[in-house]
Amino acid sequence: MSELVDRVDERDRELGVVDRGDAIRNRWLHRVATVVCRDASGRILMHRRPANTSRFPGQYNWLLGGAVEAGESYAEAAARELAEEAGIRAPVRFAFKFLCQGVISPYWLGVHEAVIEGEVRPDPREIAWYDWLPEPALREALDQWPFVPDCRDAFARYTAPPGRLPSSGDAIAP
Repeated sequence: MSELVDRVDERDRELGVVDRGDAIRNRWLHRVATVVCRDASGRILMHRRPANTSRFPGQYNWLLGGAVEAGESYAEAAARELAEEAGIRAPVRFAFKFLCQGVISPYWLGVHEAVIEGEVRPDPREIAWYDWLPEPALREALDQWPFVPDCRDAFARYTAPPGRLPSSGDAIAP
């Protein structure tokens, strides 16, 4: 089944609807929405992807998310992905977006935050393992474990002091 996404330009303006596979193969810009999940004490949800998944098998990530479907907003996609991947329904808050060069293909990455109060019920096709880590422990893990490459740039941007985003790529704050 094909996944339709909005093809966008370098300023995140819609150009038309395309198949996500075509967008990736042709390196056309499209949109991806992610969520940083924190618990009440501020720890961040980190997870490992299943070994049998097609993209980044067995690698770790601190973001949940996926493609923004055609006609969908970043926030709608972030909330949908949170429910699909972790079985969580929670409000998401937009943090920022930036033009990510991406290992597989370039895309606009919308980063959102959610405070998780309930139980995490991960989809085993998406999440093989998870744990809650304080930010300093997550920073250490990023240096030691095999993480999805694109999430490293997002972490640097997420944890940068206000007004001091890393220089590569465009970033837009809320």
